[in-house]
Amino acid sequence: MENRILTHDQVQHIAKRIAYQIYEANVDEKEIIIAGIDGSGSLFAKKIAAVLKKITEANIVLCNMKMDKKNPLQSGVNISISEDAYKNKSIVLVDDVLNSGTTLIYGAHHFLRTPIKQLKTAVLVNRNHKKYPIKADYKGISLSTSLHEHIRVEFETRNDAVYLE
Repeated sequence: MENRILTHDQVQHIAKRIAYQIYEANVDEKEIIIAGIDGSGSLFAKKIAAVLKKITEANIVLCNMKMDKKNPLQSGVNISISEDAYKNKSIVLVDDVLNSGTTLIYGAHHFLRTPIKQLKTAVLVNRNHKKYPIKADYKGISLSTSLHEHIRVEFETRNDAVYLE
């Protein structure tokens, strides 16, 4: 059984709210790096970056982070911009769902090998099943779910949705 937990309008509102929170935390920054984790994380990052570009004069750099989400240690982490592009910058790492924390912790680890100004995380849904010491600094909603339940995020033109299955 699937249950729609977020509508298109709610997803848009969450992206806007998170963008304003990011802006407030980076009001003096000249450049903000928005790094979306490949797949739905990148799609959510694009929504946040689009709002940021409207509300701040800071340069918003959107990049994509790729890894094997099941085995990031084996695959390694690849990012679509050079290390120099994010060195000493403010970075927000974005994913759609924070479940175990595996993807975010390996993504964060990638950035922590370089001197940066700050690193924050943003997720659309926080499931509270973490096995790593990482949290979402900006989150859309928090859900207490069982391990047997699944969160499905769909980003479609004018029909974004989040389902609990």
